[in-house]
Amino acid sequence: MNQQLSVVIGAGPVGATVALQLAEAGRPVRLLTRSGSGPEHALIERRRGSAADPAALEDAFAGAGAVFDCMHASKYDAAVWRRELPVAEAAVLDAAGRAGAVVVFPESLYSYGPVDVPMTEALPRRAAKGKPAVRVALLAAREASGTPTVSVAASDFYGPYVRAAIAGESMIAPLLAGRTVRTIGDVDLPHSFTYVPDLAAAMIRAADDQSLWSSFLLAPTAAPVTQRELAGMYAAAAGLAAPRLSGIPGWALRGAGVVHRGTREMAEMAFQFERPFVLDSSVSEARLGLAATPLEVGVAATIASWS
Repeated sequence: MNQQLSVVIGAGPVGATVALQLAEAGRPVRLLTRSGSGPEHALIERRRGSAADPAALEDAFAGAGAVFDCMHASKYDAAVWRRELPVAEAAVLDAAGRAGAVVVFPESLYSYGPVDVPMTEALPRRAAKGKPAVRVALLAAREASGTPTVSVAASDFYGPYVRAAIAGESMIAPLLAGRTVRTIGDVDLPHSFTYVPDLAAAMIRAADDQSLWSSFLLAPTAAPVTQRELAGMYAAAAGLAAPRLSGIPGWALRGAGVVHRGTREMAEMAFQFERPFVLDSSVSEARLGLAATPLEVGVAATIASWS
């Protein structure tokens, strides 16, 4: 077992899950957040600090063999992403390189842009506008860095700790309250959903295996289901009847986005729910030696976490 210190930046659903999986395996973790928050565990040292502060990074990375960079931008906005993320990631890569640590990033599928085929590791990632283009630039910077990196891409999240997501609070809270679930796009198209504990496990395995460094991987992800099917599985796990679903069309989001910036940023990604959005992680699963958690198992754990 690797007993070297790991540093996790960010305590959102991914960062918290990575930190807990490491700690539960008996591995020491230093968790860096702006507020000093995060899950409590005897092997997790929660530390307050900014990933934009080189001095804080230098101190936090001392003795680390791996850094899991799970930080977010301050807003879900392309302009904010362009302003904040390249600078912050460059600082992390520089500090990790000096510490001799590999940096593992959770990554989205935004860089693919709109596609009409299942997404694989070999499919080009050439999005040219907005938030997807920012992700393309970040991936290129990681690839060019002298610090070893791994990017592990996942589809829309579900699982314990997941709240601000299409398969999180947006779906589960109204379902448990007996209300109509209002989501995005066509609720009867196949869509891949990644269980966050599977993403975390893949990130840890990638950090531990040097043969996987300097690569782009896909998190183990179960076969796609429709949003209606996923909501029905949630309801069944909660002992409830299948909920009513209503999908907001992309054109309606784009229309509202003309006058509302936040809606415009959401509308930019509506294409993911207007056509099949399928991830094929079979190649990465073979390289990682991991398999996706069955949806019914992940759904049951997710609903249990809401009780």
